[in-house]
Amino acid sequence: MEITGGGRLEVRLTSADVGKRVSVRYVTDSAEAGGRFTDAVGVLTSWDGGVLTITRKSGETVRIAELRLVAGKIVPPAPARRRGPAATFAELSRACARAWRPVESEALGEWTLRASDGFTRRANSALPSGDPGRPVAEALDAVRAWYADRKLPAYVQTATGAEGTQELLCAELERLGWHREVTAELRIAALAPLADRETGPAVVRLSRTLDEPWLRRYQRFTGAGPAVRHVLASGPSVWFASVAGTGEVPAAIGRCVVDGRWAGFMAVEVDPAHRRQGLATAVMAALARQALDEGASAAWLQVESDNDGARALYEGMGFAVHHHYHHYRQSEA
Repeated sequence: MEITGGGRLEVRLTSADVGKRVSVRYVTDSAEAGGRFTDAVGVLTSWDGGVLTITRKSGETVRIAELRLVAGKIVPPAPARRRGPAATFAELSRACARAWRPVESEALGEWTLRASDGFTRRANSALPSGDPGRPVAEALDAVRAWYADRKLPAYVQTATGAEGTQELLCAELERLGWHREVTAELRIAALAPLADRETGPAVVRLSRTLDEPWLRRYQRFTGAGPAVRHVLASGPSVWFASVAGTGEVPAAIGRCVVDGRWAGFMAVEVDPAHRRQGLATAVMAALARQALDEGASAAWLQVESDNDGARALYEGMGFAVHHHYHHYRQSEA
């Protein structure tokens, strides 16, 4: 908070600071109702009609009446990471997109429209990477029309919480009637410690081929049509891992895409009957060793924010949150 020489807290923000990272202190309720002080840190995404909107790193939106402000100031960019590899949002965004390629894509200015017959939001959403070449409202009209032509719902994928992410676009989407359906974390880690983890007796088979048993363990689709196979097999250097189960279906599977210094981990799934046996760790360690052999040094993965079990697993493996990403869909009329 900003404190003057006399020890008083001051609000040193104006509406001209929209788009900057700020820290504010405010009263949650009126003093008569026993209100208390609380703080908010994030990007100031609007200041209209006497109300400030601040978007936190997680994408959560906080609205504060300016009359309740006690103190506020601009804060510098978040400090450099102390865990894991250094990485920019733009670099990670490109690596993630290359690892999950859609069946069909089309440019809309610096946005990319992606479609894959409805298989996953990531492969069926608009990915903003800059200026769409027209006002956002007009760009969203084009997004809706493009997906309507393909009989798909229109989604926009955005990110928050790192230098260069899209808090202002998130605020504009919400203003225009779009709502957030899913939030996930993009986590990163050094690759070598993952490859060195103790994995027990599990035997992990690696293959370039996406086979039927692997697909039968993967539970993220209703039918393994051409779009599913296309997306899963796409990427610069794709590997599929499996651990044999008691029948034809593997007890555990995983997917890794090696792309320069990055190794992206996806589709790590374990049969419920074989959980808590270290199979997820064994799969990831085997894939990590393969990625190291190909020259990678850093790892990334994506996990939905409400998946507490997976988040705890990856935290224990050394993966730290770099930023959050979100899928917005227009609210029903």
